Amino acid sequence: MHVELLPAHIHYAIGIDGGGTSTRARVVHRSGVVVGEGKAGASGLTQGIGQAWRHIEEAISQATGGRLQAGWPEPVPANCALGLGLAGANNAAWHAECLAADPGYATLKLESDAVTALLGAHGGHPGALVIVGTGAVGLALLPDGQRRTSGGWGFPSGDEGSGADLGLQAVNLTQRALDGRALPGPLTRAVLQATGGTPEALLAWCGAAGQGEYASLTPLIFLHEASDPDAARLLERALHQLEALARALDPTHTLPLVVAGSVGQRLAPRLCALVGACVVPPQGDAMDGALTLCLQ
Repeated sequence: MHVELLPAHIHYAIGIDGGGTSTRARVVHRSGVVVGEGKAGASGLTQGIGQAWRHIEEAISQATGGRLQAGWPEPVPANCALGLGLAGANNAAWHAECLAADPGYATLKLESDAVTALLGAHGGHPGALVIVGTGAVGLALLPDGQRRTSGGWGFPSGDEGSGADLGLQAVNLTQRALDGRALPGPLTRAVLQATGGTPEALLAWCGAAGQGEYASLTPLIFLHEASDPDAARLLERALHQLEALARALDPTHTLPLVVAGSVGQRLAPRLCALVGACVVPPQGDAMDGALTLCLQ
């Protein structure tokens, strides 16, 4: 990563990976030394541009606080190149609104978190990436330079198989168990307890919940998979959705495939033979991809 080629007035390159649950920042001095990394709340654009920028700045501040070497200037927007990989940046209106709120960075590049994750995963070379975390999306860079996308339509209408979608399905199952349309089980009892313990509390929880809150219920599904057939069925459905994303990206199964995201990584060992044979470890992460983006 040739950060030394930055213009003289830019002292830092910053890579941001922002999703529906958290924001991660990696700050690199123009000498190539990594200053540090920081983490803050969600910066997915579906949850608001103001919140996104607030959490971006918090993550950057955490990455740089107390870590500067002698003689290095304090990072401020005017001396930083910023690469943003944010969930929802593929929406043209949100993309424009986010750029318009730029507080004055020397350079600013914005792509979806899927694009920056792809850049990091394969070092800029052709390959496919499926991310199944809070959301779910697939992206591929083809040998001819074209990009191909699958999924990524957003919660709740899309993102099938994601943590948010799994949580939503678990809540729906819990609602049906409470009113007699389904049999209660270990999963529905755990979800009810996690959302307040009563039908009234569950209703209030649903009224305030977003994708992050729904995704927070996903560990309960994995926890009760062995003891609850409903939990096992939800995970089987999510696995099929992950495989569908991968097949849409690369029907011939010839590209190297990286599977990322908290849900994706747990399901990856269960992939069918054709898809699983393409899986490779990532060369870098989404913050690496965002740094590459800001240096282009």
